[in-house]
Amino acid sequence: MGQITLEKVTKKFGNVEVIPPLDLTIHDGEFTVFVGPSGCGKSTLLRLIAGLEDMTSGTLRIDGQDATAIPPAKRGLAMVFQSYALYPHMSVRKNIAFPMRMAGVDQATQNAKIDAAAKALNLTDYLDRRPGQLSGGQRQRVAIGRAIVREPSAFLFDEPLSNLDAALRVGMRLEISELHKKLATTMVYVTHDQVEAMTMADKIVVLRAGHIEQVGSPLELYHTPRNTFVAGFIGSPKMNLIDGAEAEKHDAHTIGIRPEHIDVDAQGGPWQGKVGVAEHLGSDTFFHIHDTGLAETITVRAPGEVSFDHGDTVFLTPRDDKIHRFNAEGLRFS
Repeated sequence: MGQITLEKVTKKFGNVEVIPPLDLTIHDGEFTVFVGPSGCGKSTLLRLIAGLEDMTSGTLRIDGQDATAIPPAKRGLAMVFQSYALYPHMSVRKNIAFPMRMAGVDQATQNAKIDAAAKALNLTDYLDRRPGQLSGGQRQRVAIGRAIVREPSAFLFDEPLSNLDAALRVGMRLEISELHKKLATTMVYVTHDQVEAMTMADKIVVLRAGHIEQVGSPLELYHTPRNTFVAGFIGSPKMNLIDGAEAEKHDAHTIGIRPEHIDVDAQGGPWQGKVGVAEHLGSDTFFHIHDTGLAETITVRAPGEVSFDHGDTVFLTPRDDKIHRFNAEGLRFS
């Protein structure tokens, strides 16, 4: 079991309220990602769940039981930090075993759990090495292994991949996702990287200034963003947000259109502009079109074989059924 419920939870640092009253339920076995820009409160919220920060008010329930006043070590949760937090003088085996030794687990049980965790994380050949002899990705797997052997009701990840290079981040995303499927355990994951959120989550919680802007599956947030903040944050490249009065004769204050929903050619279309930067990614090319008369630079995704030169005049046709319309308060209405 691993359901986590927050009821009217708040957090203040002095007179500054960083988490206004907040309600959220994370269901048993769910992979939930907290995402948002720096300073939005996502790590603070994770630390409140872990018990590493005290709530100013509200209630935290774990599997229905009030855990608000329970010390961190007794909440049945395991946290994996960005910094790995491994003991450099200990072997991988001893690092993984450490929480079990502190809990007085017998040696035979320790060995069995270490072997199982190492197998799941491809660490069997590295058990006698020290952290300094491992790559960043391997050290992160050791930190996860140390959490696994505790058999927690939920895993809490605080930006665990931010210290890794791009290739390792992609690999570790896949490994953590596979691990979630193997363990079928609740995971709560904090990141500022919306690509990580989109590729890993069952449910995404988008935060801004401590407020929950939207909760939903990755595709729900992608296809039906609640407001312009979510529309501009979820998706890479982000959605084009354009002044509605300049773009079309509708009552929308702002319209949104994703780069893949704009057709580009040299023949004709409702919007005209000049090619600026072109990002060639092989299968796709992203064209950044300026001088459109719409104030904003428009990003368009085209097949990789489409070719325009810098300064070429092109025409853009947004697909009407893919346009998102937002009112003056930034809320989506169609």
